[in-house]
Amino acid sequence: MKMPRTIVIGAIVTAAVAGLGALRPLPAQLFRARDPGVRGGAPGAGPPLAALTASELAFFTAGQEEFDEAEGVADGLGPRFNLDSCVGCHSQPAPGGSSPAGNPQAAIVQAFPGNVLPAFVTPGGPVREVRFRLKPDGTRDGGVHALFVITGHPAAAGCTIVQEDFAAQVAARNVSFRIPTPMFGAGLIEAIPDYVILANQATNAAAKSALGIRGRPNRQAVSGIANTSGNDGTIARFGWKAQNKSLLLFAGEAYNVEMGISNELFQSERDETPSCQFASAPNDATRMEAPTGVDAASGIVKFAAFMRFLAPPAPAPATASTTRGRAVFDAIGCALCHTPTLQTGEYRIAALANQPVNLFSDLLLHAMGAALADEIVQGQAGPDEFRTAPLWGLGQRIFFLHDGRTTDLIQAILAHRSPATLRYPASEANGAVARFLLLGEADRQHLLDFLRSL
Repeated sequence: MKMPRTIVIGAIVTAAVAGLGALRPLPAQLFRARDPGVRGGAPGAGPPLAALTASELAFFTAGQEEFDEAEGVADGLGPRFNLDSCVGCHSQPAPGGSSPAGNPQAAIVQAFPGNVLPAFVTPGGPVREVRFRLKPDGTRDGGVHALFVITGHPAAAGCTIVQEDFAAQVAARNVSFRIPTPMFGAGLIEAIPDYVILANQATNAAAKSALGIRGRPNRQAVSGIANTSGNDGTIARFGWKAQNKSLLLFAGEAYNVEMGISNELFQSERDETPSCQFASAPNDATRMEAPTGVDAASGIVKFAAFMRFLAPPAPAPATASTTRGRAVFDAIGCALCHTPTLQTGEYRIAALANQPVNLFSDLLLHAMGAALADEIVQGQAGPDEFRTAPLWGLGQRIFFLHDGRTTDLIQAILAHRSPATLRYPASEANGAVARFLLLGEADRQHLLDFLRSL
């Protein structure tokens, strides 16, 4: 008796998933389907939301000016820092985006001669921050270790601090890298209520279970749950591990961690060496005597406003291939984590209220296995857990995965698979990747074309 096609495919997929314990690398060269590469044409990103009021637009404009500005030693840059501007990290394909093709970190050593360029920072590679996995005493570290110091700059006379020994840390396999996340549509993500995230997590339970996708909204440190704010228990949603609750917190932390500029959320200097302080602390603060609210706002408030009011990225017009690719995306299970659309609720800002958010993410943490584990714990996110990366705007991104290890979509997809080990469970993406591997070359290409259309 001829078996129904769906049963046959299901049996094949089950066998493929069962065989994931003997995974071997599958180079992209084995596939006839190819990543079409970064989509050309207009950026399709960077403008403000269309329905902003005049006052909101004024905050967006002021925020973009701050976002684009290069900070100097007199502004509080350093003493340790990763770069001197926000836009340097977030510029592809427009301000607010992801890492550009030309890495501006590679030029820092020219302006700050007290530094050498770490080997993992290259002119054609992604902008990177580095975290150390362990402290010298063997306990967990996980914090950002700034790449550069202001020593040697003409405006930093008397400062003699030195870079950390990154070569030694690399040799000891004690480093994990992160690349910038794009901020387009971030205000819409911020405005999604917790109940929407949790309701989406509970949908398609049977399909998720069949593919090994886990998660419970119990606020416990288990794989697949929403990361939560340590103070109020609400769901955090920004950053590679969903470690930041809000755009204001994201802005304040980045100003302090990436540029070394203390502010009203992070008041203390990360390096308090007295001879290396050239601006009053906190370096960034509310301007109490300013004539207008926009002028009075601190840098981090303006940064947050700029990100909050950035419009989401516009996808490319649909084609026959991308339409088929979207169907394949749903059929093999990608959409079970990369949820195509969530919804904002009632919100104080009308432009963000009751809006569809076509982000292609559930904003939850998922266990990705040993292959992607970075050994970093943040909040309730374990060392192998990551937030489902939003895919909107993917068509114009250059570097993929949390550490920017590849520029090829096929390699990024394959990196999602990982067998169970003594330390880590199998990746929750194994089932979907198994289905991807069973696709014909035409459907693989349609899927890649669809992803590059986002």
